[in-house]
Parts: sequence; structure tokens; C-alpha cells
Amino acid sequence: MAIDPISVSDPAPSWFTPKWLLVFFCLINMINYIDRGAISTNGVNGSPRSCTESNVCSDGSGIQGEFDLSNFKDGILSSAFLVGLLIASPIFASLAQSINPFRLIGVGLSVWTLAVVGCGFSVDFWSITICRMLVGVGEASFIGLAAPFIDENAPVAQRTAWLGIFCMCLPIGIAVGDVYGGLVGDGLGWRYAFFGEAILMLPFAILGFVMKPLQMKGMSNNIIPGFLNEELSKKDFSSYVSFTSNLLSRFGQDMKALLSEKVYVVNVLGYISYNFVIGAYQYWSPKVIYGIYETENADLLFGGVIIVGGIVGTIGGSVLLDRMNSTIPNAFKLLSTAAFFGAIFCFSAFCFSSLYVFLALFLIGVILIFAIQGPVNFVCLHAVKPSLRPLAMAISSVSIRIFGDVPSPPLFGILQDKVDNWRTSVWILNSILFLAAGIWFIGIFLPSVDRYEEDSEHLGTRVEQPDVTPFLESKMADGDTTSAVYKGKGKTKRLL
Repeated sequence: MAIDPISVSDPAPSWFTPKWLLVFFCLINMINYIDRGAISTNGVNGSPRSCTESNVCSDGSGIQGEFDLSNFKDGILSSAFLVGLLIASPIFASLAQSINPFRLIGVGLSVWTLAVVGCGFSVDFWSITICRMLVGVGEASFIGLAAPFIDENAPVAQRTAWLGIFCMCLPIGIAVGDVYGGLVGDGLGWRYAFFGEAILMLPFAILGFVMKPLQMKGMSNNIIPGFLNEELSKKDFSSYVSFTSNLLSRFGQDMKALLSEKVYVVNVLGYISYNFVIGAYQYWSPKVIYGIYETENADLLFGGVIIVGGIVGTIGGSVLLDRMNSTIPNAFKLLSTAAFFGAIFCFSAFCFSSLYVFLALFLIGVILIFAIQGPVNFVCLHAVKPSLRPLAMAISSVSIRIFGDVPSPPLFGILQDKVDNWRTSVWILNSILFLAAGIWFIGIFLPSVDRYEEDSEHLGTRVEQPDVTPFLESKMADGDTTSAVYKGKGKTKRLL
């Protein structure tokens, strides 16, 4: 479907280059995971009220102590954001085809900021739980839209590396959140930790509204200064009902198209298996390490391994795919190989009684496991046409949560109760990584086409602007024809 040329009067900011876009999204992602780490710390989460046999009672500390939460309710609180994330992710992904994705991120970050402020002012279990759900809604706007933006604007030869840098914010953010939550929670009180997060995120929420919105490849929405398309905003209520109906119909069609992509489905199935293991590791590893090696520093050791392994593995796997030539078959080769040998090293680590041998082998295993992050997201983005990329990322995120890292911790707990042997339980858990490697190995032999260029709606859309430094100018050195910039008489033009 051809789109008429769109005249834009406001010049694009010359300073907002693709590298600044990456920094912008990485900082947002970092703050998001800081929140994830902070709420689990002793300074913020705290401890429950308790009484000794001599009837000497403690008021507890943090959220759990102030609201007198049982461990069950406290567990609900830590995962409540998933409710908002799972519900809102597909919604934001579908809206991206009618509303500028950059503005949607601004809306989501505003919801996130208000939600963490609400956490700071919460008065009981239900109020803070609802706010945590809204935190998930805010995260949903970002999780499916940031990766397509980064992939589209990265230099062609460094796309996977840029995605890897973005994914690297996960282990770093959680680690920083552990320190931040402990310092602020213990020093000022748990409520101030949430207020501090809101202050950190507020500038990015504002930028999402005031900056010139960026266009995303394959989307039919126009570049506009406001939140909604101007045409839509002038219509009456019946038009909004029609718009919603059309949105739902299109969502159904998009889901059908997405699930018909065998390469995408196989990639997500492997990702689910992988995250099943990662979810159990994140929750149980300190207890497993303590139970087997009886070290008092289990939390510190595991945290250090995750930070080092996460950074080296995520960047290393992403750069390696770029060096191999970032294609879908090569991505599957790297995914299956990294998962297979990661499983071997993690499995072998728990075979030794020496703590030092365990740490060395486990660190190598963690590096290999985190090497998967960049390539798996590359396949998600390039196995589908551009208009489906936000939905592909959203459904991938929803799937790995529902079937992966959410059910795995309690299921591993049930396994340990039955087996009553930490080594045996973790060996069984590691075997699922071999399943992930096998699924991704199948992907190598599937007919695959990089669909990055398939949508043509915006390849012929021309945006005319006054003389400015174009947003994607730096990409010309890489020969990216999808964002070709050329100069006419007195005007700078861009093909989107």
C-alpha cells in the first residue's frame, strides 16, 4: 500500500544519532531492571514480623514487615508486574501499527513512573500489588518496541552487537538494583527507593513526548507531533469503536501470520526451554550453591558469576554472530552450539566437590548461556516482516514468561522436595538446556528468509525537511539502503 509523501515542518535534532538512541534505550532498560533488583533486596523487601518463644516480637522491616505479609503474599508481590506485562505487551505491539511507537513508549514510561510513585505511597498489600501490575504495563510498551528500533537503526554489520548491549542491561541492572535497594532502603526507608526510581525515569518519559517521534519500518502510522494520529483524534466516539474493532481484527490476522512463520515458532520454543532453566537458576542457585558447598557467601558468589558471565557472554555472543555474518541459519548454529556446551559446563560444574572448580566451570557455562541473548532476539526480529516485529517481540516475551521462567521456580522446588538432593535436581534442570539446543538445531535446516526488507510501505515514503543533520545519516557509511539519505536542492530528504 503506497503512502503519500508527508511533509514535516520541524527539523530532526542533529544530536540524536543512532548511538544516542541506543544509549537512550539502554538507560531505560537499566532503570527497569534496577527496579526489578531493588524490590527483592532486604533494604526494600525487608523481613516479616516475628515473635520468639519468650513472646518478644519484632516489627519486621521493609515492605514485608510494614504490611505484615506472609511469604506467599511476598512472592506474589515480586511477580505481580508480570500480570500487567503479559496483558499489555500484545496491546502495545498492535497499537504500534496505528500510533507512533515512539509516542507509545512515552505513554508506557509515564505509566511506569506513576506506578513506582504509587508503590512508594501504597498503604497495604493490595495497593502495592496493583501498582506493581501497572509497572508491568509500563514495561510492556518498551519491551516490544525498543529492540526493533535498535535493530533498524544500528549499523548493518553491528546489529546483533547493539542488541547484545541492550540485553546486557539485564544482569547489570539487577546487580545495581541490589546495591541501590540495600543502600536507599536501609538508609532512608523502602518508600524512597521507589521515589528515586521515578526521578530517574521521569526525564525519559518526558522525552518520549517532546522529542520528534521516530518512524518504525513497516508501520502505517504517520510521523506526527502529537500522541494519536491527527485524523483519528478528530473523530467521534463511534469512530473510536470502529478503530478498536479494526485493531482487534488486525491483531487476529497478525497473530495468524506470526504463528505461520515456522522459523519464528521454533526460535521461541527453544527460547522457552532456555528461560525455563534460567528462571529456576535465578531463584534457586544461591540456595543450591549453599546446600552443596555450604558457603556463607553463596549470594555474593552467584551474583558475581552472573555479572561477569552476563556481560562477557551477551557481548561475546552478539559480536561473534556479527563476525560470522548475521544470518538466521548462522544465528541458529550459534544458539544450538552455545546452549549445548553451556549445558555441558553447567552440568559438569556440579559434579565436583571443590568450590573453586565449580566456580570456574560454572562461569564458563554462564558465559555460553548468556551468549544466546543477542542471537535469539536477532532471529525474532528478522524471521518476520517489519510490521510484525513489535508483536513478535511481545509474544516472545509473553511466551517465555508464561511457559518458562514463571513456572520453573515452583516446579524445581517440587522436584527438590521429591528428590531431596540438590545435585540431582540441578542435573535434571540442566538437561532441559539440551532440549533447547536440539530445538534450535532443527532451526538450522528450516528454509529461512531474512524478512527485514519485506514491507514496502515506508521504503517509498519520502519525508522532506529543512537542512538538518539527518537522524540516520551515520548509517550511510554502512551502505544501509533502507535508510538512504540524499540531498536535493536546499533540502535534505530521507527514504524511510
